[in-house]
Amino acid sequence: MAQNDPNRVLRLLPLVTGGLGGTLLLLNRVLTPALTESQARSDVMGVILSALLILTGLLWQRVQPTLPEAVALIGKEGLELDATLSDAVQTELAWASHLLLTNTVTRSVVVYRQGKTLLRRGILSPKADVTPGPILKRVLETGKAVYLVKLSIYPGRVEFDYLPENTQGVICQPMGQGGALILAANAPRSYTRQDEAWIEGIADKLGHSLGELAWEEEAAEVTVVES
Repeated sequence: MAQNDPNRVLRLLPLVTGGLGGTLLLLNRVLTPALTESQARSDVMGVILSALLILTGLLWQRVQPTLPEAVALIGKEGLELDATLSDAVQTELAWASHLLLTNTVTRSVVVYRQGKTLLRRGILSPKADVTPGPILKRVLETGKAVYLVKLSIYPGRVEFDYLPENTQGVICQPMGQGGALILAANAPRSYTRQDEAWIEGIADKLGHSLGELAWEEEAAEVTVVES
């Protein structure tokens, strides 16, 4: 399904106006039996103006490209949370995923940490388990995000079989120690710099919360052993 371009009419206006003006000038020249000197000068100015309008329209086509084509991702919509997480962490994951789904082009969210899939939300793939491939492993090891602007052109796309099969773009954002926030978009080249910065902030917050939970669990285990 193509995404509507709100500037389509505006971008086409100079082309249409210039073409129409040039056509009318040509008809006027053909239908006029005898041209005066002033009419000839007017025709020259009209041709120049029509050419400038057409050139402006062509430039606008390049400067203001059409929006990327969006598709309906294949899969069922749903929400899956790891039941072993505390209520507070489940609530935070649900809140963060809701923000991403409603305020960005994200249509599927996966939260992965230390070998476990903590959350899946949005359009879900039939495969629930995340098997880290080379791209996700690199994100986990380096702590640097990877944005695949058009997934179909990357050979490594096969590792994202836990996302909808027609996913257009993917962001793998590191999330604390051994964690990653994986987002699937329904249009290529659709995340802005502002989106990326915002996603990074949400991932850092989730990583901090999950890190605190892990620390509390370790402290509780030590207390039990000592007692």
